[in-house]
Amino acid sequence: MAAAANYNNNNNSPAAAAAEDTVEEEVARVVEQAKELQETAASLIAKSSHDEQSLRQKALSLESSVRRCRSLLNRNNRLAPKLVAKLEEDLQRARCIITDGDASAFLPSKPQGRFLKMFLGPINVRASRKDVQWKVKEEYNSYRDRTALLFLLFPSALLCLRSWVWNGCLPTFPVQLYQAWLLFLYTGLALRENILRANGSDIRPWWIYHHYCAMIMALVSLTWDIKGQPNCAQKQRGVQLFLQWAMMQGVAMLLQNRYQRQRLYTRIALGKAKRMDVVWGETAGVDGQLWLLYPILFILQVFVLPLTCCSSIQMGPALCICPPIISVTHQEFFASANFAYTLYGK
Repeated sequence: MAAAANYNNNNNSPAAAAAEDTVEEEVARVVEQAKELQETAASLIAKSSHDEQSLRQKALSLESSVRRCRSLLNRNNRLAPKLVAKLEEDLQRARCIITDGDASAFLPSKPQGRFLKMFLGPINVRASRKDVQWKVKEEYNSYRDRTALLFLLFPSALLCLRSWVWNGCLPTFPVQLYQAWLLFLYTGLALRENILRANGSDIRPWWIYHHYCAMIMALVSLTWDIKGQPNCAQKQRGVQLFLQWAMMQGVAMLLQNRYQRQRLYTRIALGKAKRMDVVWGETAGVDGQLWLLYPILFILQVFVLPLTCCSSIQMGPALCICPPIISVTHQEFFASANFAYTLYGK
């Protein structure tokens, strides 16, 4: 009882009361500062939203003015050709400033599409800062460089091991591991390209759809029945052709990444492409370099036909892989042929 009384006396002492008051005042001060911070942040966000809306309307108005001026130039036949060319160049420069500068963040973004929504949900993947957008583009280029090298090395390793270690007969697991990697590769490319497109990159829709088809091909290829002995070489002829085609595709991808990127940098410097644009097809190479790149591309596209027939005959479940392969080959062949005609036929 004496100890309890002593404890109560200590708690009721002036020093204890002063300490309680000090703590209470400190807590009240922190709470008040938190409220002030919340009010300041809310006011700043409201002001930023108002300023952003004003800039958005101005950017849309300027973009509309550029289109209107371009339409006036096209309809006016009285102007001198040199003046028209100069005015067109000025309008193109103004359009690049609007669409490729900081003002592009206030223009309406392209729809993200169902593919992104399926994987990421209804979130906004458009970056408001240009440096973040450029990092997305550089990461995409780096991803393509890494995967192009693996695209060449992976099937090369499988074919070498088949000849030197596996006595001419591929085991099932390494081939399925390679097909799973292809599925991961094409899914990653499709996701990155959709994000780039949402951030203003001029990637053609058919190039992204071509990666959707490649995803389907890789998924169906996982069902391949990799048969072994006896007559292993004959049974695995389709797989062998596919790996040989993949090696050539890896060489073509390395050439594309190098040559087309040089051309893209030139187009960006001339104002004919935006900084967010990336290499997306076979249609941008330097003239002399295309003489090396195009034969490889056409050989690859023709090589797909016997590969498709052989794979379909020898692997029954893979019969449904024919339409995606033919569709992809059809798109790539005509894109290559169209650009070759445009470049050399005129």
